[in-house]
Order: sequence, then C-alpha cells, then structure tokens
Amino acid sequence: MAGTTLPTPLYGLYRKQLGFSELMVTVVFAVYVVGVIAVLLLAGNSSDEVGRRPVLLCALGLSAASALCFLFEGGLPALFAGRLLSGFAAGLFSGAATAAVMELAAPGHEARAGLAATAANMGGLGCGPLLAGLLAQYAPWPLRLPFLVHLALVAVAAVLTWFLPETVKNPKRRPRLRPGGLTVPPEVRGVFVPSALAAFAGFALLGLFTAVAPTFVAQTLDVPNLAVSGAVVFSAFLASTVGQALMGRLGVRRALPGGCLVLVVGLVLVGTSLAVEWLPLLVAGALCGGLGQGLAFRAAVTAVSGAAPPERRGGTISALFVVAYTGISLPVVGVGALTLLLGLRGAGLTFSVCVMLLAAGVGLYVLRRPPAVN
Repeated sequence: MAGTTLPTPLYGLYRKQLGFSELMVTVVFAVYVVGVIAVLLLAGNSSDEVGRRPVLLCALGLSAASALCFLFEGGLPALFAGRLLSGFAAGLFSGAATAAVMELAAPGHEARAGLAATAANMGGLGCGPLLAGLLAQYAPWPLRLPFLVHLALVAVAAVLTWFLPETVKNPKRRPRLRPGGLTVPPEVRGVFVPSALAAFAGFALLGLFTAVAPTFVAQTLDVPNLAVSGAVVFSAFLASTVGQALMGRLGVRRALPGGCLVLVVGLVLVGTSLAVEWLPLLVAGALCGGLGQGLAFRAAVTAVSGAAPPERRGGTISALFVVAYTGISLPVVGVGALTLLLGLRGAGLTFSVCVMLLAAGVGLYVLRRPPAVN
C-alpha cells in the first residue's frame, strides 16, 4: 500500500521536469482511483475463487510494474500508466490482503487481526509519502531511489507471500471475470446513505492531503522541504489509523457522528492554516481530520456490514468503497481546476468549506438518527 502513495511528495519535481499544471497533478492522481474502482467492480471477489495467494502475488506484480513506470519515467503517459497499475494493485490488495490476515489469525484473535489489517492499510498509505519525502530530500536520485527501495520491499513481500498457507479451500484455476453486482438492498439504504456520505467526506480530506498538500506546503506555506511534505501527509494517515482503532471503544452510534464532527474541526484547521499561512495549523488539521476520518469510516463500514443481509453483504460493502474512492478523486480534481481560477490558496479554502459543510450535515443527521447496528 505504501507504493500507491509513494509519488505524493514528488509531484512538484515532476511538474518542474515535465512542465504540467496543478490540475494535471490531480488528474494523474485520479487515474489511480479509476484503477481501484475498476478492479473492485470487475474482480473485487476474485480471491474468493482463485485463492488469496495468487491474487496477492498478482497485486505485488502490478505494484512492481507501477514502480518501473515511474523508475523509467518518460513523460505524462508513463505517469498515467504507473498510477493506473498502482490502482489495480490497491484494488486487489484491499479485499484479498484483509481477508488473508483475518483468516490466518489464531482463534480468538480476530479483532486484533482486523486492527492489524487496518494499520497495514492506512499505515502503508501514510508511510509511502514519508519514505519518498525523506529519500528525495536527503538521498541522491530523488525520482529514482524511492522506487528502487519500493521494488526491493515488493520483492521481500513476494517471497513472504509465496510461503503463506492458502486459506481458500478448493480454489478455481480459471475463474471468469464478471461485474460484482454492487447493489444496495432497500432495507440498508437508510444506513448506507449517511454512512457513504461520511466516507466520501473523509476520503476527500485524505485525497486532498495525498494529491495537493505537498504543493500547499511548498508554495502557499513556503516550506520546500520534501521530507516535511511527506511527514504532513503521513500524519493524516497515522491519525486515521488511530481513529479506526478507537472506534471499537466508542461504538458505531457515537463514532459515526463524532468522527464527522471531529473531521469538521480538522477541516476548519486546514482552512485556517491556508488563510494565515502557518504550517503547525496544517499539521493540526491533518491530525484532527485524519482522526475524524478514521472514526467515521470504520463506523460506516461496521454499520453497513451489520445492516446488510449476509447474502448481499459483500456487494454492499464494495459499493461503500466505490463511493469512498470517488470521494478521494472527484473533489481533488475539482481543487485542481479551481487553482486555475482562484489560485492554490483560494481553491484550498473553497474545498475546505464545501467538505466541512457536507461532514457537518452528515454528522448532525446521524446524531439525531443514529444507525441501527445488528
């Protein structure tokens, strides 16, 4: 998962080298989400049929191919290809890796395994920018070394995965790819709609930090250090991991509205940091917003999973992920387009206000009408 966010602090270097706009940065980022959603729709349940290990090895291969596209980058087409392959890999990982971790857990340790899977997912997404920022700032070959290190990590992961026991009994060798049938049963829609909107708002914040926060740090806040940019993005994902861990103690009925309202506070801090141009406020916004996103997102997944009938649960949860990943792309592309009219600072402030209003509306709604949890 670290490979999917590895280019985050490097976009400014690519902009200088290739001469494209901030809007194109967000479009390159959004291509990744297209890959994720395509895999979720077409092959999201493939590991149930062919087994966890083959899908994980395939995802690692796609991740390595993505790194090679960036390593031998020759222009925008290579960046698009690398991001698309990275999206394919993430789409396969999100289901297969989580299922494998849960199934390999010892009896009685399922909750700990779920937390480990969450930490690996969100922690990996956060470690990518941190690793790339440190290497690009303090080591040679800033556009090469991060991807060489990633290839080495992928190789280690592939060896470890090869020796994992297969947890799927009687896997098929040649399954047919088919759309997963992402539908929301009528009886779930009352829980699904506010949960999906909360996920959309939270992922929009993560998308902002992943796609354009390094440019905010470098241009608006005048801090060109790439390691600092990577650390700011890392802080948002680290806080999200903490928030998801805390959800178990709070419960869905408190975590969903509470997470939305904490997210609102984080967005206020982010907007204020852009208005007054102060880096500590941006870091505080990343920590507070990430915490709220983690609380709300895990509560949303738990609420939707509990409300969905068992025979429709997989498709319903996948539909929630599609909405969440749409939230990580469309608003960010909108920010890129607004920079052409309002500049980076104005676009960031507009984004913060819009997502803040959405999160506040959802938070107040579920506070008045908390979801029923089975």
